[in-house]
Amino acid sequence: MPDYTTPERGHVGLLTLNAQSDFAQSTSPLRACGVKKALPAISRLVQGFRDQQRPLFHAVRLYRPDGTNVDNFRRNAVEEGLRILMPGSLGAELLEGVRPRVDARLDPAHLMQGEMQEIGPAEWAFYKPRWGAFYGTTLEQRLKEQEISTLVICGCNFATTGRATIYEAGARDFRVILASDAVSGASEEALCELGRIGIYLMSTECCLSWLGGDPACAA
Repeated sequence: MPDYTTPERGHVGLLTLNAQSDFAQSTSPLRACGVKKALPAISRLVQGFRDQQRPLFHAVRLYRPDGTNVDNFRRNAVEEGLRILMPGSLGAELLEGVRPRVDARLDPAHLMQGEMQEIGPAEWAFYKPRWGAFYGTTLEQRLKEQEISTLVICGCNFATTGRATIYEAGARDFRVILASDAVSGASEEALCELGRIGIYLMSTECCLSWLGGDPACAA
């Protein structure tokens, strides 16, 4: 019987979602529920992929001050002066523990032209104009060019970006692992629903053991 969902260790990449300071700062109106708890696992997963020299992709959001590229449900607030995820701001930068170096900065002009920014060996950041990481981006093309069939997903805001990206990945026939302790805002009920549609759920510890070839953590 053909197997279309089991993750393939030899063709895997990591995708972080919204791993940006504005989603984690206690004073930010964008602060996502559960980020503080998930961040150590996100950081460990990112470093584990770097240590294994596996591809990493960081999907980020950037809001123009005039609101022209902002989702409809936040657009009025940005037009009226809410300053979140502003290109070039510290709040839009990758979280400490996710960025490859302390001095690593995003290049908003480059990103908002639809280009991927290489921020480390086999590591890129890219701008997504909406919740899903595939919508209006070159992610699918880049994954296929690198023969990546399996995505490990982690990061902020499961209810919006996480859920949208998982469905987009499935619609494009990618095999998906969600690092369940390295994502914020996911309820037990939501995680169970994903398991029913062929999404693999792994803890960060199990995912890194699987990545390293441990047969006890085989997907």
